Amino acid sequence: MTDYRLLSFQTNAGPRAGYLVDDTVHDLAQLSGKPAYASVLGVLEDWANARGVLDDLYTKAVNTSGKLLRDVKLLAPILYPPTIYCAGANYSDHMANMAKIQNIPVEPDPHTLGLHPWHFIKVSRCAVANGDPVKLCCEKMDWEAELGAVIGTKAQNVPLEKALDCVAFYTIGNDLSARDLTARPHIAFQSPFKYDWIGQKVFDGACPMGPWLVPAEEVGDPQKLAIKLWVNGALKQDSNTAKMIFNTAEQIAHLSSRITLYPGDVILTGTPSGVGAEKGEFLKRGDQVKITIERIGDLETSIV
Repeated sequence: MTDYRLLSFQTNAGPRAGYLVDDTVHDLAQLSGKPAYASVLGVLEDWANARGVLDDLYTKAVNTSGKLLRDVKLLAPILYPPTIYCAGANYSDHMANMAKIQNIPVEPDPHTLGLHPWHFIKVSRCAVANGDPVKLCCEKMDWEAELGAVIGTKAQNVPLEKALDCVAFYTIGNDLSARDLTARPHIAFQSPFKYDWIGQKVFDGACPMGPWLVPAEEVGDPQKLAIKLWVNGALKQDSNTAKMIFNTAEQIAHLSSRITLYPGDVILTGTPSGVGAEKGEFLKRGDQVKITIERIGDLETSIV
């Protein structure tokens, strides 16, 4: 196993896939001699072969000059993910807090009721890069730190025990949410047409992602990762992926029973307690958001 990161970066010739070792970024297509690896999607679509190629490139990269990371403009690590699946209500600490706020009993473990994970979708162009500004588009924009699993193998009806084999990389996502656009006005709360998932979840910049992709083998068990989020330096979310209700493997297995997953698809696995909606505090212009997930890195976003 070699210590590299995969990313996308801007050049005068357009977006390129980058191979990061230490603080040096290499143009992956040039380093590997494979033109198809000019994009991260190109790598993922050839993952059966690419994983070995990327491992073997480590020594060459160490001995080859490249660009310093600080001099590179990062893009969203995948341009553009075919589909971004987002898990809803998937951390036990978050669900306990929301039940307390609503003064309702904490729901039982859905496993005991025979229930399965549920997801909504963000469109691929919601994904923006580490450091990119996101325009405040509502009065109650909320933060949601999430672990992202990047699919590397076409997956259909994958059994639970093989689900993690489909993951090529992990990354960080921020499932930004427009809480005040969740419910459509002037429609009764009991109406099945009350809720507006696009208004709440799909807007420009709604999915900061990155800063890069970390090989699944290096991350190891996705259910043993510390996950934290700060707003302007104040710690808001401080949890662990062990608190997921449906773990990463369960999510992949279930999704693949409904629809075929493809290389480059990203599954955001849910957010822990500490979101703004729990205390009625939301993002403002000028706010700086930072997410850290153990073994992956930091994702930073400015609200403008």
